[in-house]
Amino acid sequence: MVEMMTARVCCSLIAVLLCLFVYLSTTDAKEYVTAKPGVCPIFSLDGAVLKPCLKLCFLDRNCPDDEKCCSNGCGRQCMPPYKEKPGVCPKIYPEDDMLEDCAELCSQDGQCPDDEKCCSNGCGQRCMPPYKGIHIAIMV
Repeated sequence: MVEMMTARVCCSLIAVLLCLFVYLSTTDAKEYVTAKPGVCPIFSLDGAVLKPCLKLCFLDRNCPDDEKCCSNGCGRQCMPPYKEKPGVCPKIYPEDDMLEDCAELCSQDGQCPDDEKCCSNGCGQRCMPPYKGIHIAIMV
C-alpha cells in the first residue's frame, strides 16, 4: 500500500514538473527569439588566421546596438550586419563578353570593393560598378 502511494506521488510530481516545464518554455519563448534584423556578413578566408577562435557571443542579444552574433570561421563574434550597397546592377546583354565568366566570384555587395555591387553577369556573379544612368519605365 505504501509503495502504491509512493508511485502515485512520484507520478504526480513528474506530471507537475512536466507541466511547469511546458508552461515556462512557452511563456519565455519570446525571450529566445531575439534575432536582430539584417544578415551576417559572409565569412571570408582573408585574414582568417588572425580571427579569434572564441565564442564571444551566442545570440544577437549579446551584441551591442544593431550588431549580430556571427561566425568568423572559427568562433563567433559581434559584427555589424551586411548592408546592400546603393545603386542598381547594370543590365546584361547577351553579346557582352562578360558571359564567358561563369564563376560565382561574390554573393553579397559587402564582398565587393568601393561602391561596386555583386551582380549577375548572365552566367555567374561578379563585382561590377553600379549603373549610373537613368532608368525609364515605359507604360504600354
